Amino acid sequence: MEEFELAFPCDFSIRVIGLDERDFEAFVREVVGEHVPGIAPDSFSTRSSSGAKYISVSVAFIAESREQLDALYEQLGSDERVKVVL
Repeated sequence: MEEFELAFPCDFSIRVIGLDERDFEAFVREVVGEHVPGIAPDSFSTRSSSGAKYISVSVAFIAESREQLDALYEQLGSDERVKVVL
């Protein structure tokens, strides 16, 4: 599979899908804020699954480097509530 190369800085978005627990969205916002300083609160959107078991938190931001994205994906993916990071 061919790897896609990004030119930084660039517009980027991620979606974090996890268990719909009351602090999940706050967790995602906190982690993203650690890696993307100054991110605007309105950069985030959420959506619950039809059965209300899962929630997806999407965020759009300017990615500065591959290292920033790798660290963000690693930290988000290490939480047991997270099912997938897209």
